[in-house]
Amino acid sequence: MKILLTGSAGFIGFHLSLLLLNNNNEVHGIDNMNNYYDKKLKLSRNKILKKHTKFYFYKIDINQKKKIDNIIKKFKIKYIVHLAGQAGVRDSVTKPELYFKSNIEGFYKILEICRDNRIKHLVFASSSSVYGNNNKIPFKEDDNTDQPLSFYAASKKTNETMSYAFSNIYKIPITGLRFFTVYGPYGRPDMSLYKFSKNILHGKKIDLYNNGNHIRDFTYIEDVVSIVQKIIKKIPSKKVPFSIYNIGSGKPKKINDYIKEIQKQFKKKIKVNNLPLQLGDVLKTHSSNNLLNKELNYKPKKDINYGISRFIKWFKKYHKIN
Repeated sequence: MKILLTGSAGFIGFHLSLLLLNNNNEVHGIDNMNNYYDKKLKLSRNKILKKHTKFYFYKIDINQKKKIDNIIKKFKIKYIVHLAGQAGVRDSVTKPELYFKSNIEGFYKILEICRDNRIKHLVFASSSSVYGNNNKIPFKEDDNTDQPLSFYAASKKTNETMSYAFSNIYKIPITGLRFFTVYGPYGRPDMSLYKFSKNILHGKKIDLYNNGNHIRDFTYIEDVVSIVQKIIKKIPSKKVPFSIYNIGSGKPKKINDYIKEIQKQFKKKIKVNNLPLQLGDVLKTHSSNNLLNKELNYKPKKDINYGISRFIKWFKKYHKIN
């Protein structure tokens, strides 16, 4: 299978590309290699991917429609996995224009590309943040998502709405993935596990919002990419060929419990800087996996003990820490 994968040097994009390549697929990776976080990490991921003969990399922004069109036509690509976009809830509060440009305008270009090239299946990244502070727990795919708490969440909700319209009008098979706090090796430096680990090693305090009472559905990267690989092949065939799935562990944990596990793994006492609830933060996320379990037998296998230990092992190796 030939797949165009945007955001291939990103966290989920890297792991998914690696899995697809190891299963003998041809991956055409696109990434603009921006400086949202340290480029060294993106370059490290890319270096690993480039070892594969069936990996082709293009330093392109998703708004460069003509260049992407040319790649698709040249290689006769019929599957797109769109994971590129501006990440992070907090930055979207202060820099909403970046999220509009990448997550909304850029996504529209991807939809146009799908329409113009008769793509067989578009799979794209949405987010659990679309649920806002939904009081119905666990979150189900048919719950109301009309009250996003951040512009990041609003941009992802917009993607879902635009996709449904394109799917309805042009009959493009599209599947959205609502990711729930994905973590693991090669994770982003702005994510909690990376930031906590870095501060612990340097004896610094960690910023703990809402006294650590947030609850998150932490989902290990291996579980995520293994099911996404299956979803690529599951092409929606309804009258409106559109699907949305939660991608979560279904086993939410308090941030405080998460921190205790990190502390146990490092064998170091964590110093805490307690801070108030941040603007745009969701208090609790909890994924219902019933739909995905029913349709694709999705049963996440990795718990936080395993996931955190794997991350810390990678983190120490990557930063050359004994």
